[in-house]
Parts: sequence; structure tokens; C-alpha cells
Amino acid sequence: MDKTAAAAVEIPATLNGNVEAAASALRSGDLERAEQLVIGVLENAPLHVPALRTLAAVRLDQKRQNAAAVLLERIVGEEPADYWAVSKLALLELGRHQNLKAEVHARQALRLAPTNPQSHNLMGVALTQTGKAAAGEYHHRKALELSGKRIPMVLSNLALNLKNQGRMQEARELYQEVVAAEPMNRQSLLGWAQLEEADRNLDRAKELLDRVEEVSAPTPATRQTRAAILGREGRADEALAILEAEEERQLRPIELMERGRLLDKTGRYDEAWEAFLASKQRAVEMGGQTYLRKEARGLADQLEQFFAQERVDILPRAGVRADAAQPIFILGFPRSGTTLLEQSLSVSPQITAGDELPIVHEIVATMPRLLASPHEYPGALAELWMGDKRDELDSLRDFYLQRARQRGLLGGEARFFTDKMPLNEMHLGLIGLIFPRSPLVHMIRHPLDIMVSAMSNFFTHGGFCGAQLETAAEHLVLSNSLVAHYRAVMDLNYKAVRYEDVVDDQEATMRGVFDFVGVPFDPRALSFEENVRYARTASYAQVTEKLYDRSRYRYRHYLKHLEPALPILQPLMEEWGYAV
Repeated sequence: MDKTAAAAVEIPATLNGNVEAAASALRSGDLERAEQLVIGVLENAPLHVPALRTLAAVRLDQKRQNAAAVLLERIVGEEPADYWAVSKLALLELGRHQNLKAEVHARQALRLAPTNPQSHNLMGVALTQTGKAAAGEYHHRKALELSGKRIPMVLSNLALNLKNQGRMQEARELYQEVVAAEPMNRQSLLGWAQLEEADRNLDRAKELLDRVEEVSAPTPATRQTRAAILGREGRADEALAILEAEEERQLRPIELMERGRLLDKTGRYDEAWEAFLASKQRAVEMGGQTYLRKEARGLADQLEQFFAQERVDILPRAGVRADAAQPIFILGFPRSGTTLLEQSLSVSPQITAGDELPIVHEIVATMPRLLASPHEYPGALAELWMGDKRDELDSLRDFYLQRARQRGLLGGEARFFTDKMPLNEMHLGLIGLIFPRSPLVHMIRHPLDIMVSAMSNFFTHGGFCGAQLETAAEHLVLSNSLVAHYRAVMDLNYKAVRYEDVVDDQEATMRGVFDFVGVPFDPRALSFEENVRYARTASYAQVTEKLYDRSRYRYRHYLKHLEPALPILQPLMEEWGYAV
């Protein structure tokens, strides 16, 4: 489209009449008539916003999400203050699991309608999905306050938010309230069932799923949840039977992934790998991202060039805040054992589990504004050489700690809290400037085992590198080349911990980690599965089991499928001391 020409089109009155007729047809449920009329208008005037709005509504009714997204984005481009389009776009992106995009639109909706309960509920959902649960809780409660009602949908969203914060009993009470008011509310019943599954109450979870399926026929979501429960009970064959009950139905990515994990448990490894690949491919087809290779490599090059020895030597360091708990950065690639380590450390009353905190990435994104720099990160750090900016690292440190406070991590008597955002090690130089004395614990694991886990789970970290085997391998090598560079030019409070050492000699390894952190060893770390907190990661089920070794050298079952990654990973395996 030539937008300049399109904007110059004069719209005849007859076209406006057709738009009104299309809107009327839409209201009466005649989608075909509405579509026909409004497309006729848009062929003549492609930027006619009322026509775009009507066609977007038709596409949403038709469940044609990609088409609807294009139309809504076009409306927002023309009229950024169109609340309907902005809020619909946020909802659509949440439905497509494009959570970061959804948050951008949810923020704009709230700017446009700050007293609208719907705006706050939407913002709460978006923040919950991007890992900012404490802030999301505020918006859900604000929605209830502004409405003056106990709206079941908002209560269910708040319950999910509290579950993600590990506040299981509070979440449970909210689900009970919703179901008491609306016994046939299948979404709340399903959310409650998923809470009980996460909280290890498997029998109760199954009872609630039975109630869901009394309300309506089994759905992909209920099947996947029931299969997950049966898988945790060791009944993999029964779980597979549920997922495969309708062979003609195309399984969703999450169901394909669950099917692959169940096949893995039953020893059907070739079939499991096929399911993993199909799941990843289908996720991409449904609008998921592929690896942002150019962006990832470009950032890595910029970081290595900026954090050169001669520059690092003259950069200041932030001071240590004695009045606040300090972060322990648990570093590592997704699925390398970081959740296991966090679950073990957080049994100590001196250490609070923070889960995956996006705060370092927030600092990276907002650094030009925070430092009043004309350059993007990492170039913005050059401002620190200015006499009036020498203390600005203290401001970045305080920004981080304030965000941690908003998440409830600085209250109580704990001296430390964990931040295990995967691939924070890409920004190890920045972390070392802001928190020069904070413990940096890097979980490493056989790279081929990491690849199997990367393929058998979804994650968006690392520029969507997990979309394919080869790109996951590329990013693992890329991130660790940066770690090696940072360690060569900076004095870092760093310790590498092997996943295999935790499995082989758990007590000695964990004692070493506690000593490194500076906290007395807590024997309960050896029974981390009894730590009742909910780990909001793909590993939440595994860390409720006793330590096992079936994930160690799991790659052997998949070696022939991993061959494309071997040339990429071979140098890293040699560096880390692993062999095939």
C-alpha cells in the first residue's frame, strides 16, 4: 500500500453508507454480508478506520487472528487513541502468547482509559504473563475497586496471578469464591484444577477436571491438563491415550510437546523427538518467532567491543546497599538446572526465591533514558565517564532494587533473593558494574542434555533461539563466549556449578554453593522437593520430586537426532570438559 496515496483518498458518502450497513450486518450476525460490504469500501479507501474496525471485528469472530492483528495494527497506526482497537490488540496478542507485544498495547489502553476497570484487568493479565506478578496483582485489585463488584473473570485472573507468586491458599480461596458464585464457570474450574496440580494435590485436580467436563465436553486444555496429571503419577500410557483420543484433530503445540514428553517417559525416543519437532514447527506456524540471529550476534559483538579491558578498567562500580537484601544471580541457559539450584538455596530463611526477574532487561531497555544518553545500550554506559554521571550506577542499582521491592522480595529478614532469569549472563558485564559483590552462580550442564531439554520445552529467551535445535546450540555457544570474555576482563564474584556434580554428590556441591554465597548450609537443601513454593518455570513438576539422575546424559537416547548440533557445540563441550 502507498500510505500517502491512501490517506489522500476522498471518501464518497456512499462508502460511509456501506460501512454503516456492514456494521448493522455484523450486529445481526451476518458476517458474510458485513465482510462483502466492508471489503468493497477498503478496496477504494484502505485507511478508512470505521471500515477497518468492522472488518477487524469480522475477522475476530471468524477466529482469523493473524488477519485481525494486521487490521488492528493498521487502525492503531492511524488512530493511536482508538481504545477499542488497542484493547482488542492486547487481548489478541495474549491469546497468541505474544506477551511482550500484549504488554505494550495493554499499557496504551491504560493510558487512554485509566479509570476503566477493563483497562486495569487487561494490564494485570499482561503483567502476570510477562513475569511481573506483583505489579499485575495491583491492577487486578484496582479493577475490582473501580468496578465496586466481585467480578468473577477478574477474580479468576487474580487467582492465577497469586498462584504465579506462590500464594496458593489465597488463590485457592478466590477460585472457591468464583465457583460458588458461578458453579458452571469452566475457565475458573480449569484454573483451579491446574492450581491443585501445581500444588501436588493430584486427586483434587482430577475431581475438578471431572467437574469441568460435566459442564462441557473435553477440550484441548482439559485433555492436556489431565495428561500432565497422569504423567506425574507415572501413568504415561494412559496420558498418551487421552492426547491421542481424536486422531483427526490437529494437536496444539502444547499438546504435541506434552505428547513428546510422555513418549520419552515410555522409552519411545524416536517418536518423542518427532513430537518435539512437530510442536516447535506448529508453534512457529501459529505466529511464533524464529531465532533473531542478526540481533543476537549484533548485541554480542557490541558488548564484547564495549567491555574491552581498557574501558572496564576506568568504569566505576556501584556501591553496596547495606540496608537491602542483595541479589544472587543464578545464571544459565534455559533447562540447565537453575530451578533446581534456586529451589535448594531458597530453603534457607536467609534466601528468598525471586524466580525469573526481568529487571536486568528493563534496565537495558531504558538505559538511554535513565542515563540521559543519546546512545543505546551498551554505548550508553559511556556516560559513566562524565564527571556528573560517575554515580549513576548507584541509580541503576536502586532501580533494580526498587523493582525487586515491588515484587515483595525485600521484606522480612532474608539477606538475599535470587534472580534466575535465563541468559542474564549475556549482561554479566552490566551486572558486575551494578552489583560488584553479588554472588554469580553459573549452572552448566552437558550441552547435549541442554539441547534435549530445550527441544522438549518452550521458551522465548535468547531471541527465540529455542525454535530449532541448531539455533539453540548457536545461542548457547554465543552466550558462553561472552561469559568467557567478561571473566577475562572483569573481577567477578563468579562460581560455576555442574549439574552433574549436584546429582553425583549433592551435599558436597550444595555446601560449596552455600559457602560461596556466604550463608550457613541448610540441610533441607538436600530435600529441596519439600520446599512448598511454586516454581514458575517449566521445571515446576521436576523440582517437587526427589533428586534423580535420569536427566543426566539423557542425550544418549537422542544422539542421532542431535547430530546437526554437534559441530556447533563441540568446542564448547571441550572447553567445559564434556565428551560424547
